[in-house]
Amino acid sequence: MNWVKLVGIIKSFYPEKLVIPVLISCPEYRQRLLDTLTASFGPIDFISRELNFNYSSYYTEEMGKSIKRIFISIHDLVVPQELAEIKIQTNSIETKFIQGGKRKINLDPGFLSLSRFILATTKDGSHRIPLHSGIYAEITLIFEQKKFRPVEWTYPDYRSQEYLDILKEIRNLYKDQLKKLREKGELS
Repeated sequence: MNWVKLVGIIKSFYPEKLVIPVLISCPEYRQRLLDTLTASFGPIDFISRELNFNYSSYYTEEMGKSIKRIFISIHDLVVPQELAEIKIQTNSIETKFIQGGKRKINLDPGFLSLSRFILATTKDGSHRIPLHSGIYAEITLIFEQKKFRPVEWTYPDYRSQEYLDILKEIRNLYKDQLKKLREKGELS
């Protein structure tokens, strides 16, 4: 028997697009937050319009009733194994925006690839993969047949056409970045 054929070939991960969905309840913090994210992760290449967050009352007690969602993507691509460190860093950033002992922003970083959208979380669950330091990863959306589709545990807001359209627009940015990297010979 030829054992070489049975061994998988280990390859490097492709870099992925860092997307930071933001919940914000104090509009006056927006520019400071954008500056902080840029200083932490590099230039921002996409900011969605503000969307009303009315899919759940989970954050209402802490953040108030007027919560907005924006999606931010970072220009510099990131290797997937950095997701836990990024979530730890965004949790630290959240603490800079606490008012009266309550968060006024919530950051849920994730990675977008050509085939999926993954979010990082501190919450365990049967469908979540432990990374390290109390951080888990969850496949939130799968891209197939030219569109994102939810999976069984996808949150209601990530099932909305608004969110799916925004993420597809970010995916197109990412796809163009990969194409340019291949043309330069920086990606195989």
